[in-house]
Amino acid sequence: MNPKNVCSFCQKDNLKVEKLIAGKNASICNECLELALEALKQEKNEANIDEDFWDISPKFLKNEFDKFVIGQEDAKKQLAVVVSNHYKRLLFQSSDVLQEGKVNLLMIGPTSSGKTLLLKVLQKLFSKKGIPIAFSDATTLTEAGYVGEDVETMLLRLLQECDFNVEKAQKGIIFIDEIDKIATKNSAGSLSRDVSGEGVQHALLGILQGKIANVTPGSKKSIGQETIQIDTSDILFICAGAFSGLEKIIDNRTNISSIGLHAQIKEKNDLKTYSNVETEDLIKYGMIPEFVGRLPSVVTLQELSKEQLINVLTKPDNAIIKQYQQLFKCSNCELIFTDEALDEIATLTLKKKISTRGLKGVIEKILTETMFELETLKPCKVVVTRESVRTNKVEIQHVNDGFIETLEDTKSSKIFR
Repeated sequence: MNPKNVCSFCQKDNLKVEKLIAGKNASICNECLELALEALKQEKNEANIDEDFWDISPKFLKNEFDKFVIGQEDAKKQLAVVVSNHYKRLLFQSSDVLQEGKVNLLMIGPTSSGKTLLLKVLQKLFSKKGIPIAFSDATTLTEAGYVGEDVETMLLRLLQECDFNVEKAQKGIIFIDEIDKIATKNSAGSLSRDVSGEGVQHALLGILQGKIANVTPGSKKSIGQETIQIDTSDILFICAGAFSGLEKIIDNRTNISSIGLHAQIKEKNDLKTYSNVETEDLIKYGMIPEFVGRLPSVVTLQELSKEQLINVLTKPDNAIIKQYQQLFKCSNCELIFTDEALDEIATLTLKKKISTRGLKGVIEKILTETMFELETLKPCKVVVTRESVRTNKVEIQHVNDGFIETLEDTKSSKIFR
């Protein structure tokens, strides 16, 4: 039989396989090719992840953040430095000097300022490196023995992210959002959690610092059930929260008066920067000293300005407007936003205090009726103006035989395509 008609590896002929790729002196079938690719994939996954981390410099990470996160320059730099240094420490762990010194991170900033998005960017990047990142919400955590999730659940999620590869999990990252919700009653006057919140903080101390934890693989625990041991010493913990009311504690400490003849006028945006936060402020807020001590690096994020909100709409690789334009393109239609429309959307977002998470809702409200009728309108151009934002009525330009029939004239020459 002609060698070109037989797989050189399994000796099956072209009638017994789905596809046979013939070379000059040998052939390979689709089955052997799939096995080879799977072997290469497994070998790559089992490779030492540290070897891939020599190129994860702070500037490299910052550049990746810039593609998706608008503003927050200081926060992006600090996060990049902490993550880069953490994996440098793991890479050169044979050095006695670098064997200790894990630096967990606390991110403080208002809702939708980019805290979770920054970690999503890291997750997308690190998944290519075999580094798992698990996301958890502190509002679901309870002390052991109470209804809810205990702190070991976070470690279980991390194991699930890397198919229960313990070695990879022990070099992963755990992101805990809404960490301010486990604070006890504070001097800012808020009660975000009862006494069990302090119990959760105590339960987190061990894994934040580094300990051997026993994780139950299943969703339910039972006596005698097999557990997985995981060392948290090299797991990087990044906690985040809005810490609403913390600015009042900071103001009281810094004696900034807002009334009287010598009052210092503070801009509204300055109240939300938290840039002057100190350990004592977090303790007064309701975090226990031991917990704060295990988060030595604190990153603060600011509310976005109107200009930054406009950039959120248009600049990132996955910008909201680019997403909708792609959807319209699938229906052979072009979607255009005027500069005035973008300005109006950002103004409305700030006025209603709906932050970046509300931007998509605003645009959805403007375009819903048009998207419902889109298939009957194509091919066409849809122009969103300032008036469109106010009335939810867009301008439709029909395309007939190469000519554009404008139903309503656009009043702006500057448009975002």
